[in-house]
Amino acid sequence: MKALPGDVKKYSRSPVFTEAGVPKKLLSAHATKPGVWGRLIVRSGALTYTILGDRQESVRLETGETGVIEPTVRHFVRPEGAVEFFVEFYK
Repeated sequence: MKALPGDVKKYSRSPVFTEAGVPKKLLSAHATKPGVWGRLIVRSGALTYTILGDRQESVRLETGETGVIEPTVRHFVRPEGAVEFFVEFYK
């Protein structure tokens, strides 16, 4: 999984989502716009973050772990039981 580039700045953050309130869009394949990076942050519990495309990869993220969302790369998440997470957006 890639790291955030050093020259990006945070500009937005999602609300905290739980397993009961994950927007349907996040559960199916979607992507950020060109130039927009994301940082998926798990506050408690666990979820699976799946990156689609040429280098398909699934990663289990647990409490305190983060995943990087690359611009325009399709991806989705799946809660694994009780979870709290949010997404920070950078450009």
